[in-house]
Amino acid sequence: MNKNLKFITEPKTVSIVGCPFSGGQRRVGVDKGPIHLVNAGLVDQLKDLGWAVEFNGHHQFEDISAEVDPPIGKLKNPRLVSKVTEAVAQVVGDHTRRRSLPLTLGGDHSLAMGTIAGTLSGYPDACVIWVDAHADINTTETTDSGAWYATYTFLTGNIHGMPLAFLTSLSGSNSLSDTKDSQSVPFSWLDSVHLPPSRLAYIGLRDVDKGEKMILLEHNIAAFSMHEVDRYGIGTVVEMALDRVNPDRSKPIHLSFDVDALDPSVAPSTGTPVRGGLTFREGHYICERLYETGLLVAVDLMEVNPSLKDAADAQQTVAVGCSLVRAALGRSDIN
Repeated sequence: MNKNLKFITEPKTVSIVGCPFSGGQRRVGVDKGPIHLVNAGLVDQLKDLGWAVEFNGHHQFEDISAEVDPPIGKLKNPRLVSKVTEAVAQVVGDHTRRRSLPLTLGGDHSLAMGTIAGTLSGYPDACVIWVDAHADINTTETTDSGAWYATYTFLTGNIHGMPLAFLTSLSGSNSLSDTKDSQSVPFSWLDSVHLPPSRLAYIGLRDVDKGEKMILLEHNIAAFSMHEVDRYGIGTVVEMALDRVNPDRSKPIHLSFDVDALDPSVAPSTGTPVRGGLTFREGHYICERLYETGLLVAVDLMEVNPSLKDAADAQQTVAVGCSLVRAALGRSDIN
């Protein structure tokens, strides 16, 4: 076993799952994020850290289109997102069961339904650290509860704002079962997957919908906003999050990192930027500390969108994304 990572076998291997997918939201270009990250030299950067790297090209999701995927209620592209995330779950699950570390490059954050489901198939007791400006736990009923936020960012019914509701069973396929078409009910494959809310912790929240706030309170979900980061410091906040979801520091950890958790001055090229976010160092500290626990088993880097800003801002965001991944896989200031 690797002396640093309890659950990853030697030779330590990271399996890159490139997911150029944008179907969980409306803004164009987020499907280009994985390609830009790899083209920036990420594979060689990870090899330089001592990892064996598996990367067999980016996955393609072209066998179903939005033209044959009408909305179900408020949900946009439900069949497409369900089919893609199920495929991702199978790929990530294969890697976790082989005890390599899946690194999923998105793509929009709806993909986390697949990545976390895949992790849970290999590590049923895994916990999740979700680093994001947004809670992404809207249900089919609360998806339009964001008022100005939902209207301004075109998020109503977009599934990248809902993955944790499906994973925690707060939303499920039963809410979509009134569809009259002959295709299988979207997300029914997730009915056997359950992430207990007690094993979910957020860091970096600062733009949470009204309905989501009620969900977080009702289910006593560990949620550390930028207020807590400012008040206690990022080091204390990370330990507080771990104390809630992994108190004895024994459970596998899945890190799902949305680059919009960072302040837009750090990572400007993302679909839903919100001012007042994590600094460059705060974001990196989260990744470094989780690697240091020795319990990390899967990493997501989501919502890098090189198409939304000028070339310099896009390049900056891609470079920061690569840097976060290196921090999560063992890069520190002295190695």
